[in-house]
This record gives sequence, structure tokens and C-alpha cells, in this order.
Amino acid sequence: NQLTANHRTNHSYIHKAWQNLVSTVEETPDPIPTTIKGTIPSWINGSFLRNGPGKFEFGEDRYTHWFDGMAMMHRFHICEGNVTYSSRFLRSDSYVQNSEKNRIVVSEFGTFASPDPCKNIFERFFSRFQIPKATDNAAVNFVKYKGDYYVSTETNYMRRVDPQSLETKEKVDWTQYVAVNSATAHPHYDREGATYNMGNSYGRDGSFYNIIRVPPPEEKEGEEDSAELNGAEVICSIPATEPRKPSYYHSFVMSENYIVFVEQPIKLDLIRFLLYRIMGKSFNQIMVWDPQCDTIFHLVNRHTGKVSQVRYYAGPMFTLHQINAFEDNGFLIMDMCCGDDGEFIGDFTLENLRNETGEKMDKFYNSLCRTLPRRYVLPLTVDEDTPLDQNLVTLPNCTATAKQTKPGEELHSDELLQYGGLEFPHINYDKYNGRPYRYFYSCGFGHVFSDSLLKMDVHTKELKVWRYPGLYPSEPVFVASPKATEEDDGVVLSVIITPREDKSTFLLVLDAKTFTELGRAEVPVNIPYGFHADLCWCHCLFQKKKKKKIS
Repeated sequence: NQLTANHRTNHSYIHKAWQNLVSTVEETPDPIPTTIKGTIPSWINGSFLRNGPGKFEFGEDRYTHWFDGMAMMHRFHICEGNVTYSSRFLRSDSYVQNSEKNRIVVSEFGTFASPDPCKNIFERFFSRFQIPKATDNAAVNFVKYKGDYYVSTETNYMRRVDPQSLETKEKVDWTQYVAVNSATAHPHYDREGATYNMGNSYGRDGSFYNIIRVPPPEEKEGEEDSAELNGAEVICSIPATEPRKPSYYHSFVMSENYIVFVEQPIKLDLIRFLLYRIMGKSFNQIMVWDPQCDTIFHLVNRHTGKVSQVRYYAGPMFTLHQINAFEDNGFLIMDMCCGDDGEFIGDFTLENLRNETGEKMDKFYNSLCRTLPRRYVLPLTVDEDTPLDQNLVTLPNCTATAKQTKPGEELHSDELLQYGGLEFPHINYDKYNGRPYRYFYSCGFGHVFSDSLLKMDVHTKELKVWRYPGLYPSEPVFVASPKATEEDDGVVLSVIITPREDKSTFLLVLDAKTFTELGRAEVPVNIPYGFHADLCWCHCLFQKKKKKKIS
């Protein structure tokens, strides 16, 4: 996976361009027109939303980690072949307090907020012993609960937002509805309209991984404009294998009948957590990769909340994003983006991403573990009569093994390696999530930032690729055409960042079947590189015109 020679040219020029990917930009609160090249299909009517960091300093203070930047929301409004663009910073408490003080006063994932310099030495000392409040800088994803839109991060706070104006609304605290201390920014949605998520809880009895269910939306009396998560409940609590070192997780697996929690060897050291503020350490420094630990798959019936008595073990690996999961003839098949070294999360500091030379960026890239698509197969009919040391996977054309006492199947050919690996997977979610499927779309990582878009056929492991030098795609999102008859009938949308050219970002529209460009909408503003694309870390939601709320 070393860089080829063509990656090693024009280091200083490329380096300056990379710096623009993680630089502060101005917001564009009022919609502005874009320049259309090619054709935007007229059947696309709705809003394409993105979320990610957009401000990396306050006054003389600078954030340390890429994940810490203040949330900026982006909206591409598509209607009858035309596109407008707008953006706003999330007016979170963190953003407002930092702005008022003109310095960083709220700690983030990788940045520790120093005590107020206006306090005396004793006040500053004792402030380190106070339990810090979690940030509400929800820069990871757009999510939906009971018909309302929220932006989310991985603390106990979300922010409700208006998906048309991008106005910030009220802060929502998960702890007011269910007994969890945090929740992921990657919920799943079932076909009845309910939303599922996971969150940790900590107490005298240890650490628990909790599965949360939020019921479908109901008719609001008088259409009251307020957050409403009533009816949310914890349907299952799974005790951590190591009570003082629960696993970190960014997402989870859901099929039609099961939820699977992946307990991976990225651990949260709770002793360090209790001490990190005293030591002046940021949250990312309490995360520990322990390759001596196995990966454990906890299987839960989605309808009853009952945990299977069978535990499924695999070798140490980490995963941030799931691709899909489905049941087939007594087996649960799980596809996810996996790596074999979980040390990397803390490495995405702004110092590393703004390295002085291209050679240093190459060295940093080559130090990172590649994430590749991998398939795990869980037999669902295991009991005390199941024979030992016998491969239980009997599915045709599947090389994964499962014994009651070999890693999962690599879901790619060697061709993928020339694109470095992949992340930020997306499928035809509405029709195929939790069901057998054939295609997924993702970003290819030929360097630190994604530099290609990929379409993978999981049946044949064949790739289709969109890649041009100097263009950096965001997480691709599939949108089905109104008269779709096949899984890949539709388009793929991705925001393409162009750091080598000023104010030339564009929304790309690809034909999902052929993976060729249909059109683009050029935006005369600069947009920083985002997550969900999870390090989704920036995620996108699309709604058709019939969804009146954001049309």
C-alpha cells in the first residue's frame, strides 16, 4: 500500500492544497445560485444536507484535532434541474460560548480547554476537578427522529435544526429520555418509521451498551414546533466484557430481525477518563487499542430485545462504518469497512493534516491502517448440539468460516488496493438496508483525504471508479429514480472539494448504474473537507419532493 511515484510529485504545491481542506471558511446563510454543467435530472427535487467542521480557531486558540472544528451545515437545494447552496454554523452552546470569550472554553474530542485565565491560581487549579460538561458541537451527521431533523455528535446532546433555513433550534439531551450517557451519530431506520440507536451508560454495576428505540412519528397536536422524543426506550442493555474498559464504537449493525453490537478492541479507559481533566488531557487520549482482545459480536433480537446466549468471536479488528447486513438461510451476513490496527483515530490532528511537506504527508499516510470491505457470517442456529471444530458456514460462494470453539471474507479484489482502501460506504438504503443487496458506493483513499469515488459489486467484487487529480470527493449518497426497477437505478451525489482552485467546489451527480457524470453544480464558495462522510465523520440526507418539510 505504499505510494506510487506519481503521488510523490509537486509536494509543496499539493501540501498547500491539502491545508485548504481543513481551513476555516465563511458561512453563506442566504441561498446563492450555482452554475450547472451537464444535466441535473429534473426528477431530483429536495435538499441534500451535509455536516462537518468549518471553524478551527477562536482568537489565539487553535483546535488540535480535525474532529474538533465547529459544526457547519450545508444545504444543496435541487429543484427542476437547478441548484442553490447555503451554509450556516451550528449555533451550539460551544460555538456561542467560544465566540463570546473569543477563545476555546469548551473541550472537544482532541482539544482540552484551558482554565479561564481571568480566574486566580486557586480557581484555575480546582476547576480541573470539576466534571466537564459534554460538548453539543454536533459536527458529525444529520439524523432524523419522529419526523424532525437533528445534527448529532457522540455525546448525550443533539441539536434540532430546520433543514430548509439551517436555523439552529433547541438542544436535546438524551439523558432526559433514556438512561444513557451518550449516543452514536449513526442511527438505523426501520420500514415502519422507528429509529434505532446505541448509547453507553456507566454506573456502580459497570458499563453497558444500550440499544435505543425511538417510535415512529405521530400526528402533533397543533403542529407544535418542538423536539419530541417521547416513547424512546432502551430495549436491551449489554454488559461490557471489561467493565472499566468498555469498547468505543461509532455505529452498529442492523438487519430485518437482528441488531449486532460489535465490541471491538478500541477501549475507553475509564480510570484515565476520571483523571484526564486533572492531567489536562483531551478525550481522545483515553482511547486505547488493545490487539490482545478479540472482537465480539453480540446478537440481539430487534423485536424482543433478547440477547442471544451465543457469543461470536473474531480476531482483533476495528470498524467505524457498516455497509449492510442481511439474513440468508439461517445465517446473518454482515458487511463492514474494517482495519486491523485501531491506533489511528487519535492521529488525525490538524498538525498531521497540515504537514509542512508532501514527504511528511506521505509518511503519515503510509503509517495509517487501510480500511477495506470485509464480510462476517454468523450462523443463527447454534446450540449445545452443534459439533465442535466444524465450519458452520455452508453458503455457496462464501469463503468466511465459523467454528464453535479465520477471519471474515475479504469483500474485494486486489484491484481495490490501487485506490488505497475505502470508507464512508452507502447503499440503496430505503430498499435494501437489512436485505440482500449487490452494490455499495464509497470513497477511495489513495491518500490521507479521499481522492476517488467507488462503486463495488459485492457479488463479483468488480469496481467502477470516478477519480480526477486534485479533486476530493465527500461521502457518496445514492438516490433512487422514481421509476427504479433495479437496485442501482438512480444517481449518486457527492460534494467535490477543489483545494487547488479557489471557490470552485461542486456538487457532482453520477449515473449510479454506469458511474459516469451526468452533471455538476459549481458553487462560488470554499467548503472544507467534511466527515461523512464518518472519519464520518460528514453525513448526507436526501428527501424527495413529496416530503413537504424540506422541499
